[in-house]
Amino acid sequence: MKTGRWSEPVTFETLTLGVYRTISSAAEAARVLLEWPVDGGAAWQKAHAACLAVLANEAEPETSRRG
Repeated sequence: MKTGRWSEPVTFETLTLGVYRTISSAAEAARVLLEWPVDGGAAWQKAHAACLAVLANEAEPETSRRG
């Protein structure tokens, strides 16, 4: 399976103060978005669509990193 690995990972703070998560591919980002606490906003939809495009081999991995 193509994962769409990024050249540089993204680190973000979770809902738990002081707990960080690092992701490094479109596949990881897509999974994280499915668990995201805010669902369906314009930014979320754009990021999710970008991840799916990479996984379908329709876009370059960095496209999903920029979201």
